[in-house]
Amino acid sequence: MKNRYLKAIFAVLLATALLFTGIGVFATGDAEPTDTTSVTQETEIVPEEAIKNFLNETGFKAVFGNIAKGISGQGSPFENFVTNYGYIVMLLISFVLIYLAIGKGFEPLLLLPIAFGMLLTNLPGANMFHEAIFAGGHINWETLANTGGLLDFLYLGVKLGIYPCLIFLGVGAMTDFGPLIANPKSLLLGAAAQLGIFMTYVAASQWLGFEPFEAASIGIIGGADGPTAIFVTSKLAPHLLGPIAVAAYSYMALVPVIQPPIMKALTTKKERQIVMKPLREVSKREKIVFPIAVTVFVALLVPSAAPLVGCLMLGNLFKESGVADRLCKTAQNELMNIVTIFLGVTVGATATANTFLSLRTIYIILMGVVAFGFGTAGGVILAKIMNLFSKNKINPLIGSAGVSAVPMAARVSQTVGQKENPKNFLLMHAMGPNVAGVIGSAIAAGVLLALFG
Repeated sequence: MKNRYLKAIFAVLLATALLFTGIGVFATGDAEPTDTTSVTQETEIVPEEAIKNFLNETGFKAVFGNIAKGISGQGSPFENFVTNYGYIVMLLISFVLIYLAIGKGFEPLLLLPIAFGMLLTNLPGANMFHEAIFAGGHINWETLANTGGLLDFLYLGVKLGIYPCLIFLGVGAMTDFGPLIANPKSLLLGAAAQLGIFMTYVAASQWLGFEPFEAASIGIIGGADGPTAIFVTSKLAPHLLGPIAVAAYSYMALVPVIQPPIMKALTTKKERQIVMKPLREVSKREKIVFPIAVTVFVALLVPSAAPLVGCLMLGNLFKESGVADRLCKTAQNELMNIVTIFLGVTVGATATANTFLSLRTIYIILMGVVAFGFGTAGGVILAKIMNLFSKNKINPLIGSAGVSAVPMAARVSQTVGQKENPKNFLLMHAMGPNVAGVIGSAIAAGVLLALFG
């Protein structure tokens, strides 16, 4: 009974809103909203004008206006549809992503804010995000100050590369580089897994007609590292940020589905049963020196990667030094959570109908699968090659963990290996290539920025 009353109340409110909006549309036509700033103390506010102003500001008025424009629209039917009705499709897509995040648990910590940001930016009349402010790769500061919405100001953290670096700070504070230090050869596996980035770049630029800087942004999806993909795309191809971010985080959630068939196809049953020797214990001094040494080396080799790698290693130094527990906990929890919310919502805000509903978006989604596939294959194949010259055999399954989806990719290696040999424990061995993949994807990002930035 209670639900029935609630439904009746909601229906009455919706009907009332539509009725008044319809009256406003017919009463005001295409008239511009009255400029209330010109009202002086000597001018009385006319009730009819106030009502017209209110009705002109409603989102329902924008909906009816889009319908009217669509009926008498010019240009191709597809362009007319995207311009006047595309927001409806984007709202439906946002609902699907919200369902996947909540109902299926697909990367909910980022997919849910992204989906809600997509919802906010596509609501007619909300005016929370304006693409024109950031058009051409530059920020129109005057327009931002005068007409900028909430998401416009939050988007500065993406545009200026702040949020991805802060995410890396938190990731570093939660990461143990011990397995990588104990087995330095796993660094090669992490590097080999970046094959997907460059193979996808070649395919997108040579066969699909993307510009080199756009192809570089698409290729970075193969690193399986969402913040890195956002960092590169915001610098090289901000107009593709929405589709690339959605593709990157969606496929990161699907790592347990995408990787196992590729791993099994490239390895024999005997190879999957290889038992590796336990890793040596890494000293505290090694763990402290490692982030400092990596920062210096990477910053000198690829300066463009210094912001990402530097923040990653600073967070790790907080963790391993043992003298900055408060900073480490803040980076792991409060800072990480706050930045994740801002990053997700603002990235979702870039997914408007004009940029998302196109054939290029379909290509980006498809190339994301290709990037993940080549990245997984690169690590596995290099592990098989290394076994030809090594006395201590490597289980090739850990090579697939070279994509930097930490720790999901390492868990997939453990799961697939244990199905072949229940006594085999590959998780800590796989964490070496896994954390190496984080460093490798950041270096690959720096290389792409140096080439096309």
